[in-house]
Parts: sequence; structure tokens; C-alpha cells
Amino acid sequence: MKESLYCCDNLQLLKSQPDKSIDLIYCDILYGTGRNFKDYQDLKPIRSEIESHYLPRLIEMKRVLKQNGSIYLQMDTRINHWLRILMDEIFGYSNFQNEIVWCYAGGGIPKNNYPKKHDVILFYTKTENYYFNHQMRNYSQSGSGRRSNGYKYDLLGKTPINNWWADIAPQNTQSKDKVSYNTQKPKELIRRFVLASTNEGDTVADYYLGSGTTAVVCKELNRNFIGCDINPKAIEITKNRLNEFNCK
Repeated sequence: MKESLYCCDNLQLLKSQPDKSIDLIYCDILYGTGRNFKDYQDLKPIRSEIESHYLPRLIEMKRVLKQNGSIYLQMDTRINHWLRILMDEIFGYSNFQNEIVWCYAGGGIPKNNYPKKHDVILFYTKTENYYFNHQMRNYSQSGSGRRSNGYKYDLLGKTPINNWWADIAPQNTQSKDKVSYNTQKPKELIRRFVLASTNEGDTVADYYLGSGTTAVVCKELNRNFIGCDINPKAIEITKNRLNEFNCK
């Protein structure tokens, strides 16, 4: 499988890519916290700044997606309402497919609020004719999974994964996969998107590469991969992770 890594502004890379060349885009984007995470400076939670950053990039992402391609953008609740509006305008309201919620534990509990322990992943497609392969899970011990539609799933003893995920833990600090990069996401999270929306040999792109988890998942699942990050550290870490995989 082919891996291509680029250290540059992702808009620059996107403009250089051919039309309809990518099967899946997954990005753990900038969240608009305004914080400096040491490994990168996040955008400020200002609507004009968010729109000026994402609008040209989303236009290019739609252009490079294949007709049956999909895009998943992961974020938290600070900017998901603004991103939803932008994506409705660019990809089309009818091509909004789902809003996936990843719930996780850990950290403290605020004194005067509910814990803020979930991310939102917006799932859009290029057209209504998109590739999708249901991801399955075993029935729970209580048998509640049997409320799913379709007897064929009952015969398998499984049920399709829904859009509310509380069964994937955050990246474990003691895991052998842990690298020295902030906001690293667990492989299992990204694996679900890749398996659901691509086949072996397809091309996946991540334009906010970060810790390189998408690249590693694609390597494990025999997908071609294109990754981009403006931070040289992200590229270095990703190369090291891929090299370690090749040495296994």
C-alpha cells in the first residue's frame, strides 16, 4: 500500500490534488478552543476565524472526493454548529448522513456544570450514492441489541453499531501506541470509519495528521494513505510509527 506524507499547509496540498481522487477523508480538525497545545496552536472560537479557515478547505475536500466518497470531521461542541452550516452549504443538506457522538470518561468533574466528555463527528458524503459497510457488534448480555432492524443480524448474533459510541476509551497513556503528541486519538475510533467507508486498496486522506493514527490504521487495513500537517513533528512521529509497523 502507498503512503504519502506532506509537511505543508493543507490548503496548499488540497489545491494540488486531482479531482475525484480520494475515497475517504477523516480529519480530527482544529477544535476552536483558542488554546496552545504545545504541538499546535488551536483556532480561536470566533465564527469569522473558523469560517475563513474551513470554507476554502471544505470546498477543496469536496472536489477531491470521489462520487461515492465520504468525509468525517471530528470536533467538540465549540464549533460543530458552525461546521454543520458550512458543510450543509458545500456538500448539500441532503448529503448530511449522520452525527456520531463519541463519549469518553476521565478527568475531573466541574463544580457547576455537567462533564464535557464527548466529541462530535459529522459524516457527509459527496452524493447520495456512497459506499457504506455496516460495522457490527455482539449483542449485549441483556439482549437489548435484538431491537435492531433486520432478522439477518439476529441470525448472526450481532447488531449494527449505532451513532452513539461509549465503548471506545480515550488513548491510554500506558499504551504501546501512545506517542508524545497532544490530543492523540485511539486507533479503534478511526478504524470504524475506515472499515465503514472504504475497501482494501482505497485511498484515505487526513489533512490534520497530528499523531499519525489514521496513517497507522490505514497501514494495518491495507488502504492507501495521504497525510498532511503543517507541523514537522507530526510528520516525524507518523514516519516513525509507520517504520515501526514495517519492522514488525
